[in-house]
Amino acid sequence: MLGIYNFETFIIASILLNMTPGVDTFYILKYSASQGKKAGFWAAFGILSGILFHTFMASVGLSALIVKSATVYSFVKIIGSLYLIYLGIRMLLEKGKIREETENIRSEDTLKIFRQGFLTNALNPKVAIFFLAFLPQFVAQDSQSHILSFMVLGLTFVCTSLLWCIVLVSSSAKLSCKFKSSRKTSFYFNKLAGLVFVIFGLKLSLEK
Repeated sequence: MLGIYNFETFIIASILLNMTPGVDTFYILKYSASQGKKAGFWAAFGILSGILFHTFMASVGLSALIVKSATVYSFVKIIGSLYLIYLGIRMLLEKGKIREETENIRSEDTLKIFRQGFLTNALNPKVAIFFLAFLPQFVAQDSQSHILSFMVLGLTFVCTSLLWCIVLVSSSAKLSCKFKSSRKTSFYFNKLAGLVFVIFGLKLSLEK
């Protein structure tokens, strides 16, 4: 009915792709290490929401529109690269203050972390192209419902991503403890994270 084939292969490929370091990984590590597990999970939820956004885009064909229109693609790419650079510069300017694990994070802070994570993914046209190229490989041409097939695959990808995010957030707890005992380590980690975001933003802006 769904026309999905090689589902096991899709799951394995998804797990391997989740484990590949990228801007999403650094974003989650940055917040889980500096502000604790709660902030890390909100960062992960933002990233996962971005994945759902691109799944929907690919399902209804909007991603194809972005790919086919050079103007739309360039516009989204510029906005996305500028946003990554903006986040990177903000991280570079941060003083590296570590928030105690027991401290309650304000709802405004969690929403900000979530929103930044979502936009980091949603404004990246490379992610749209990835889903547009990746998902159709596991959907039969004669599928009765391509939209439903894409959504099922997208949700599966989100589930594997969630498992990896849990590993990232949990494992960074030890790193967070080290940061709390070393202001210098915290300072340099923030600079590294900021530099990575700037590099990703510049790389995105230069790619064709």
